[in-house]
Amino acid sequence: MELYFNDRLLNRGKSDIMNANGDKVGFVDLEGMLTSSLSVYGPDEELRCSGKVRTWGYKWMVTDPSDNTLGLLIDNYALFGKKYRYDATERGSYTIEAPAFSRSYTIFDESGSTVATFEKTSKWLQPGAFCLLNTSPQLDDYELIAVVLGIHHYEKRRNRNE
Repeated sequence: MELYFNDRLLNRGKSDIMNANGDKVGFVDLEGMLTSSLSVYGPDEELRCSGKVRTWGYKWMVTDPSDNTLGLLIDNYALFGKKYRYDATERGSYTIEAPAFSRSYTIFDESGSTVATFEKTSKWLQPGAFCLLNTSPQLDDYELIAVVLGIHHYEKRRNRNE
């Protein structure tokens, strides 16, 4: 399913998740500027998953509504480009890559097959806006929204430190 969602300017508040027809299919609750945590809700306003920075090791953790870990997002250093790894426990490990200066990312499974793509659609000085296309039978759309916003969190942090 193709989904559209965005970050908020101050990393706080609710932001709708829309499908390709413009229908609301959920929302993201950015819970605070200082906590770097978020919750992703489905179309019936039920909590689907959450994302937050783990207190040690600085990894982005995605959890289910019962606070069980769905996966960990790890920022892998890449000399020319952007590279991340999402370890989704028994569902496998996924590589997320983008060429240097690109706004388009590809998510690969362990066999190297493309399972999802996403693109940052916002312009400079705007909150991050994204388009996600997920074809993975293993990774839920709402889980991938938390992963994409985790990558966005890493990149905002990296840009502040440069």
